[in-house]
Amino acid sequence: MLDIRLIREDRPAVERAMELRGVSDALGPIVEADERYRQVLRETEDLRAQHNQASKQLGRTKEKPQELLDELRVMGERTAELQRQTREAKDVVDALLLELPNLPHESVPEGADANDNVVVRTGGTPRELGFDPLPHWEIGERLDIIDFARGVKLSGSRFYVLKGMGARLQRALIAFMLDLHTKEHGYTEVYPPFMLHRECMVGSGNLPKFADNLYHDAEEDYWFVPTAEVPLTNLHRDEILDGASLPLRYTAYTPCFRREKMAAGKDTRGIKRGHQFDKVELYKYVRPEESDRELDGLVADAEEVLKRLHLPYRIIQLCTGDLGFAACKTFDIEVWAPGSNEWLEVSSCSNCADFQSRRTNIRFRPEPGAKPQFPHTLNGSGLALPRVFIAVLENYQQADGTVLLPEVLDRYM
Repeated sequence: MLDIRLIREDRPAVERAMELRGVSDALGPIVEADERYRQVLRETEDLRAQHNQASKQLGRTKEKPQELLDELRVMGERTAELQRQTREAKDVVDALLLELPNLPHESVPEGADANDNVVVRTGGTPRELGFDPLPHWEIGERLDIIDFARGVKLSGSRFYVLKGMGARLQRALIAFMLDLHTKEHGYTEVYPPFMLHRECMVGSGNLPKFADNLYHDAEEDYWFVPTAEVPLTNLHRDEILDGASLPLRYTAYTPCFRREKMAAGKDTRGIKRGHQFDKVELYKYVRPEESDRELDGLVADAEEVLKRLHLPYRIIQLCTGDLGFAACKTFDIEVWAPGSNEWLEVSSCSNCADFQSRRTNIRFRPEPGAKPQFPHTLNGSGLALPRVFIAVLENYQQADGTVLLPEVLDRYM
């Protein structure tokens, strides 16, 4: 959520930033609503001051003139009405602000869409397999570790069943990533609920804008997690943190549930994109002056997973037009899948600045007695399945149809 003062003090700069993100004509209604709010607020404060002055005057007189009593009663009723209007006007401003994306960081390259993203670096070298690689859906069916037909029978399209060594590989990858991040990278593991209150979705930036992509239990108003980023964003909602405790680093495994409304025929083969998938998430609460450095560390922590698995990958900085709603700066990590013949995104590491902490009212005191400030929040997958699963199958496949797994998974398999 943006600070309304940014729009009040430098509307042209915010408009320019919104244009870079592909958003136009968004500030007019906000400015109009904010002017209405401030006008009603001024009227309320002026009338309250008159009411207080009249009350003091009444307190100094022994006799209580009916005329003055009537005047105080009318002012009290009018003040109450103006307070109601002020709250309503403020709610309108806040609702409009919730629809605005974050401002891009000054270091983000300008661009319209994914075609303008910038490859920052690559890691690893694609293997010379010496044969035409198979896509993971053929490998999975031949090894009887992925069952597409029964997944559809159970739940419909874009569902599948992992079984035998396939299920075990999925579990091994999750355990490996959690152990790496907790034992070597300094993250605290969290096992959060998978269903959350509405305000959690608002706090993370998923609501109100992305309601159509979320699964929702209407009877009890529970929202299924689209990513562990949501509960980790809200873990300290409405709290004031001790500045000495920052940075806070969390990691969590959750299944993720998304409607994934895609064009007909797009990504229909295999397990690349589904309504349910697993992910290990990384999340940080940091001091504002440290967030750029902490983002670099977050990317490195996610990148290390692919280094340990010896999978070829690349890191891409997103341009202004391709940034996620809550992010001000993002690096995507993509892994090479030779059978599918494409780069697959396995992590999107973002600095959200104070965008989410404002929505969740999370603050910290830089030092004892200091005025609370909003921390910066960062998030990224560390990493996302099933695409790591796909990359392992396709990069480690052998000519005889078997798959030799990375040595780092031996203890888990």
